[in-house]
Amino acid sequence: MKIRILSIFILGLSIFFSCNQQSTHKKNVFRYNESKGISTLDPAFAKSQTIIWPVSQIFNGLVQMDKQLCIAPCIAKEWAISDSGKLYTFVLRKDVYFHNSDIFPNKTRKVTAADFIYSLKRLSDYATASPGAWLMAYVDKSKADGGFEALNDTTLKIYLSQSFPGFLGILSMPYCSVVPKEVVEHYGKDFRNHPIGTGPFYLKAWREGEKLVLRRNKHYFEKATNGDSLPYLEAVNISFINDKQSEFLEFIKGNIDFISGIHQSYKDELLSRSGTLNPKYADRIAIIKAPYLNTEYLAFLVDSSNAIALKNQNLRKAINYGFDRKKMLKYLRNNIGVPAMQGFVPRGLPSFNTDAKGFVYNKDSALYFLKKAGYPNGKNLESITLSTTSDYVDLCEFIQHQLSEIGIPIKINVSSGATFRDQVSTSKLPFFRASWIADYPDAENYLSLFYSKNFSPNGPNYTHFANKDYDNYYEKSLLETQDSLRYKYYQKMDSILISEAPIVPLFYDELIRFYQKDIVNFSTNGMNMLFLKNVKKQD
Repeated sequence: MKIRILSIFILGLSIFFSCNQQSTHKKNVFRYNESKGISTLDPAFAKSQTIIWPVSQIFNGLVQMDKQLCIAPCIAKEWAISDSGKLYTFVLRKDVYFHNSDIFPNKTRKVTAADFIYSLKRLSDYATASPGAWLMAYVDKSKADGGFEALNDTTLKIYLSQSFPGFLGILSMPYCSVVPKEVVEHYGKDFRNHPIGTGPFYLKAWREGEKLVLRRNKHYFEKATNGDSLPYLEAVNISFINDKQSEFLEFIKGNIDFISGIHQSYKDELLSRSGTLNPKYADRIAIIKAPYLNTEYLAFLVDSSNAIALKNQNLRKAINYGFDRKKMLKYLRNNIGVPAMQGFVPRGLPSFNTDAKGFVYNKDSALYFLKKAGYPNGKNLESITLSTTSDYVDLCEFIQHQLSEIGIPIKINVSSGATFRDQVSTSKLPFFRASWIADYPDAENYLSLFYSKNFSPNGPNYTHFANKDYDNYYEKSLLETQDSLRYKYYQKMDSILISEAPIVPLFYDELIRFYQKDIVNFSTNGMNMLFLKNVKKQD
């Protein structure tokens, strides 16, 4: 009997997916592919883009980021921050309900402030083992209920141990989504594939490694600016084709609605050398290019005993001046990205300083600092090892070639991803390629990488850079609640990084998306979020 029931279930699931596959061409279904697969739909584990995208359709938090990276209301309709910056008070909407679930006595129920206390405490609970636990580090656990207090169903207070300007940005991350206690505790670890949230879509079916289907939440609380009920789409259909060329072919055939990023295998087919769309696709494909909060750079371990030469600030400056970032982007990345010539903090953030003077290719300046370092034209300078992974060998070889022309010998060492990350975190690489993608939209997220109290392996300061003035500005910025004043501290810190050159900024990344022209209201932001609640499909 069990075997027969199982067979009927599998047959039914097959029919569902078969029917759903036939419906993927309907105008109200948005289709995209996730080549890396999806391991969970539990927001407490939303650590990568592959998970963040679907989780963001299913769940909501107190606040959300809009297209301009500004913090906007979500389940919290308004909030207030105390003058000290240590108390946040949120007022919740009264019309937000969880998706239907058999676990609820009445199929669904209203979201309350207590649900957020449970969700945020769950995030930092050791038993949950969430990679987002660090987000609650500033919460003052000695206050109220572990740093949280529900005055009633719609008023939530969060107490911090110190002012932290990026806290609202943190609360906008999918990690901080609201989840229902009774459903989470009923399913335990299986909440990963039985997610119940409040978002514009709910999980209809998931055959892991094959297809995932989300359906429209007819009771979603947000409205469009014209008053329309959201979302417009009836469904979101996610496939799992792991071969990038096959994914591209499905997109060209119109079976996938968008692809994100540009793979080497089809880069020159879609883009010209200048980074514009190939004209032969202009009638049916559209393109989005926008600043992406990711800085690509090379880093020096400034206290390394294995590469004494790299302790020399003038040699580090010579390397910074010694190669052409513009040419590198044009020939290796089809101009996707912007040369990093204004410091470390990337474009797209409000505090970005367009007037900052960073490093621009200048052979004379490179030779000047090389001589000042004690190595005129590279004389007596031993080969410097630059470590990277296979994905970035072409960039490193370009830099290697250009630096060789001024007498700086570079040797490239290629490691696997896991080995490379371990060597970086344990301070075993004197000179290495790195990147930093923002966790939340505040420059503090970038500048914390050079705060002396964040030395790796206990923090993200992989260069072991230390500067008293820098630390002083960083600590002052944490206490400053006025954005314009805080941005001045940020810019002073970035200036110190340019002056002392513990890094070689390469480029500020850009996100690029290609999508079918029948898609309307398709957009993103500097965090590469997938906004689908406003998307429509034209006839």
